[in-house]
Amino acid sequence: MSRRIGFMVFWWAFGVFSVHTILAEWSPPSEISREEILQTSAAVLARPDIPLNIREEIFRIRVLEMDWDMGAMVYEPEDPSQIPSGPDGKKLGIFLLHGGSGDHRETQVVANLLAGKFGFKVVSMTYPGRLYLLDPSRNWPGDTINPDGTVRTPIWERDELITRDQYEVVEDRSMMERYGTVILACAKESTPFYDRMAGWPVAFEEAGRDLMGRHFPAGEFSIYIHGRSTGGPFAFMLTQRVSNISGFLGMESSPFGYIYARQINQSWHLPFNCLKIRTWRDIARYEGPEALDRDGPEALKRLPMLMERVFARWERDTYKPLFKAEYPIHLNGVEALAAAAQATARRLNLSAGETEELVRQYKGYTRELSGQGVNPFPPAILGTAHSSRDHSPKIYQEVVLPMFAAMDPAPKVHWVRFGAGVHTFFASEPGLPLGVAPAVAQLWFEAIMEGYYSH
Repeated sequence: MSRRIGFMVFWWAFGVFSVHTILAEWSPPSEISREEILQTSAAVLARPDIPLNIREEIFRIRVLEMDWDMGAMVYEPEDPSQIPSGPDGKKLGIFLLHGGSGDHRETQVVANLLAGKFGFKVVSMTYPGRLYLLDPSRNWPGDTINPDGTVRTPIWERDELITRDQYEVVEDRSMMERYGTVILACAKESTPFYDRMAGWPVAFEEAGRDLMGRHFPAGEFSIYIHGRSTGGPFAFMLTQRVSNISGFLGMESSPFGYIYARQINQSWHLPFNCLKIRTWRDIARYEGPEALDRDGPEALKRLPMLMERVFARWERDTYKPLFKAEYPIHLNGVEALAAAAQATARRLNLSAGETEELVRQYKGYTRELSGQGVNPFPPAILGTAHSSRDHSPKIYQEVVLPMFAAMDPAPKVHWVRFGAGVHTFFASEPGLPLGVAPAVAQLWFEAIMEGYYSH
């Protein structure tokens, strides 16, 4: 009898302990109000500055029998002992990817916050071809479209510039409601431009793996990865291809390409060899919805002012790359990706089996990996700003979160809605000189240190 009572007491105590442990498990908030963001931002900015070693890194990789010159910025404490360790005892590294119009300079505000206020080592990579390698300032000269009919094109390798005879300029109006008239530079077959447009997805993957392997060795670092906007699908793609990526840090991050295509009800149907040349229209498609959210329908009465703002911002921004090859992955253009893989296979004289495997690799860039021997998709936080064009609460509730939940196995995913901010979440607004970025950085740091990402 006494033994039975003893067992009952043991299991009662164990149950109480277990329930207490479960209840005590830290979880991110679902919403963060503007007032909370203001308070957190002030507290983060008041933290003492950690002296940093900041440097640009230009490196060359050999991929698909072509040389690719890549660029990245590295931010780390001058005193390495100031790099914090996470719950697993490993140092904390963060890998950043920028949005669709920029290069690694875009992430400077976020990288400085993460390294300079919290001590993370941060590496921010530029997409293949985006960095202006011909000038130390990295500022692209002129405009994206020139009076002589030439357009701005990527520099994938410093000594291999794309010439006018390698492409045709095409106007596409098949996606007018979202993009307006799309200006494309479509590479001609059997040109270096064509070969690069077919090969850059693998160069992107290999550059990311190379950087993380060198700066965040698996035995020493746990990596947390973030990509804003276009950077989101590429960050998601890398999560399962680098063994020590422990979690996804989301904020205004497009999800995997196949999810994002459903999210905005738009897939990429144009040929892989057509590079989108950005224009003022790409600023207008954000300026309009943000003004509507901020001012309501009254914003339309100020349309001339809005358009002047759009054109002025375009003139200020032309130093950025402002071209985009990444749509086939961003918008689940699996047919374009398959064609790119087949073009690469023909150039390399691959066998039928090797071609099939390359096609599978390319098409796999738009979604999570599954099957035996695959790294599981890690825990993720998805963050959205108050005034976001494409990341609305309705879309997340009806499309994004259900599609993550449908993965096999279903990953640990938590969505946080910020009560301030826009798609460029580090853009200043009244009371928030760095936008919501300081509050985002605080959330990420707390989530890591409180064990949200622990498996």
